[in-house]
Amino acid sequence: MKEFNNVARQGDMLIVRIEDLPNDIVEAKPVKGEYIVTHSETGHNHVVKEREDVKMYESSNDNLVAYLVVEEFEALLEHHRAYKQHETIKVKPGKYRVHRQREEDVFGEIRRAID
Repeated sequence: MKEFNNVARQGDMLIVRIEDLPNDIVEAKPVKGEYIVTHSETGHNHVVKEREDVKMYESSNDNLVAYLVVEEFEALLEHHRAYKQHETIKVKPGKYRVHRQREEDVFGEIRRAID
């Protein structure tokens, strides 16, 4: 299990500790008891278990950025994959910005990376 203080990477996502949340966010809904921090087209999502002291938010302006708030006890950021799995990250209480990897398509458009 990996621990970090300010910045960590798990596969195609980067998580950074921040001081404050922006105003342009909306609360994300958990799916089957988990917040999907980063989707994978193959179903190998990066997730945090739903808890009362953990909330996830989406940016209303940028679908490549999300926010995670852990209030009381550390949360585990896990990768759903049976093999070549990214190491679980222990997320300490705090506020975090999640950067989802970007890529350029053949037309020059920037989009969320396809895993």
